[in-house]
Amino acid sequence: MAKILIVEARFYEHLNDMLLEGARAAIEAAGHTHETITVPGALEVPGAIALAADSGAYDAFVALGVVIRGETYHFEVVAGESARGIMALTMDGLCIGNGILTTENEAQAIVRADSKQLDKGGGAAEAALAMLALKQRFG
Repeated sequence: MAKILIVEARFYEHLNDMLLEGARAAIEAAGHTHETITVPGALEVPGAIALAADSGAYDAFVALGVVIRGETYHFEVVAGESARGIMALTMDGLCIGNGILTTENEAQAIVRADSKQLDKGGGAAEAALAMLALKQRFG
């Protein structure tokens, strides 16, 4: 049984609740345990994962959050840098499922976050578990 850490950026609480529902359900359905920590925004997710990884307490990680395009360049910075940070950690050998949504509007985010629709939270958890299985196979 693996221990999974869900790191969520709670900027859009109602959307994150849906992502969390899907992620938790996928982890539990696979027979694993999980904890959840919250960070202020998507930019903080990779840093929190790095700090938690140093503890050695977790086997895999699920990154959750929502970034919705606004009127400024901030969307590109947040979306790109959070993804870059997560990818850098995966290249260092961490098993991470990236469920940080980057959408044009809230309607798109709802469809992706809802566990009864596209279930991107559940998909991110499944990706983390798939990477963990590969790490165990090759490690």
